[in-house]
Amino acid sequence: MKKVIGIVSIVLFIFITFQSCAAGLGNALSNNKEASGTAGLFLAIFMLIAGIISIISKYSKGMTITATVFYLIAFIIGICNVGTFSDLKVWSILNLIFAALLIFHIFKNKELYKVGNKKE
Repeated sequence: MKKVIGIVSIVLFIFITFQSCAAGLGNALSNNKEASGTAGLFLAIFMLIAGIISIISKYSKGMTITATVFYLIAFIIGICNVGTFSDLKVWSILNLIFAALLIFHIFKNKELYKVGNKKE
C-alpha cells in the first residue's frame, strides 16, 4: 500500500505543479493578492517528498511516520490557502487521506516494524 501511495503522489506531483503554475499566473494577472497557486506548488513539493519517502521506507517505522508528517503538512498548507484555485481543496483532502492510510498501515503491521523481525 505504501508503494502505491508513493507512486500516485509522484504522478500527481507533475499534474499539481502545472496546475498550480497556471493558478499562480492567474493570481498574478488578476492582482487579487491570493497565494493559492504558490500554496499548490508547495503542496506538490511536499507530496513529492512524502511519496519518495513512502516508497523507500520498507521496514522503517520512522520513515513512514516522516512521510505521514509531510502529507499532513501538505494538507495544512493547502487547506489554509484555498482561494480561486479550488482544486487545492481536493489535493489537500487527498493528502489527508494518504496520511490516514499510512497511519493505518503502521497500526496494521505492528509486527513488521519490530526490531529484528523482518517479514519478507
